[in-house]
Amino acid sequence: MMDGLKVVIPAAGAGTRLRPHTHTTPKTLVRVAGKPILGHVLDGLSTLQIEELIVVVGYMGDKIRDFIHENYNLKVTFVEQPERLGLGYAISLTKETVGDSPLFITLDDTIIEFDLQGMLENGYSAIGVKEVDDPRRFGVVELKDGFIEHLVEKPDIPPSNLAIVGVYFIRNSPLLFECLDEIIRKRIKVRGEYQLTDALQMMIERGERIRAFPIDGWFDCGKPETLLATNRHLLEKQGDEYNVPGSIIIPPVFIGSTTRIERSIIGPYVSIAEGCFISNSILRDSIINENARVSDVLLDGSLIGANATVSGRPYNLNVGDSSEVNLS
Repeated sequence: MMDGLKVVIPAAGAGTRLRPHTHTTPKTLVRVAGKPILGHVLDGLSTLQIEELIVVVGYMGDKIRDFIHENYNLKVTFVEQPERLGLGYAISLTKETVGDSPLFITLDDTIIEFDLQGMLENGYSAIGVKEVDDPRRFGVVELKDGFIEHLVEKPDIPPSNLAIVGVYFIRNSPLLFECLDEIIRKRIKVRGEYQLTDALQMMIERGERIRAFPIDGWFDCGKPETLLATNRHLLEKQGDEYNVPGSIIIPPVFIGSTTRIERSIIGPYVSIAEGCFISNSILRDSIINENARVSDVLLDGSLIGANATVSGRPYNLNVGDSSEVNLS
């Protein structure tokens, strides 16, 4: 097991695709399958000997600080990101904190299932990749003998269907920061942003050998439909059972211990956070956040924000925090 590893999580994104929920909550703290996305990401790193966790934060960064300090016993450094100028820019801000240590980067809105130790112990730097149907939306790699020969960000004509999925292990971190500094100095941008992909390509051109590491499970939490799909997958893995007198529970579900449910049918694929009150309702394939109140409705494929109140008749809803919706 590798010692002295530093882990960087860029978490300053605005999460515009998850609005209205990200008006009041950082994207990485939006809940899925009973806990914030960031909780799933950090729990997935629990087997690592992390020397230092470095989290890049921006707007509402105080909420991310509080969540990590309250739930994890890690040495953590928070780096402020003053402008949203792309993933490459975010990583460049961690240069002084990372120093010469090997570096593992994982995105804050992606839950990934893979052989983490295998990636770290393969003898080279490595980037997680997975075959996708439409690689134009991602960074894409070309391979030669198992090593990455070329990377390109969101190409109109993809050279392959191998997409970069958001985990990176960099052995030569000084070279990475040298290349990031250069693309920023020369203002090399893609769609107005400094891309980590461009810095990695520059590293390869300067002799760094980077393997493509296959990823088994890749779950994006960046927009409502993918968040609900990730919720379904994670609930199937958890296998928790609940007995609520007077109501019907159809697994898999997650129900917070302080939530109250009356005369309702819950499930399948429903996550209900702590402090909620559900009555006379049918909920399926939905996420209900803390302290929400839901009554007299049928909800399917819905996201309900914290402290929201929903009552009335059947709809598909995406309701932000502290909202009140009456459909009667």
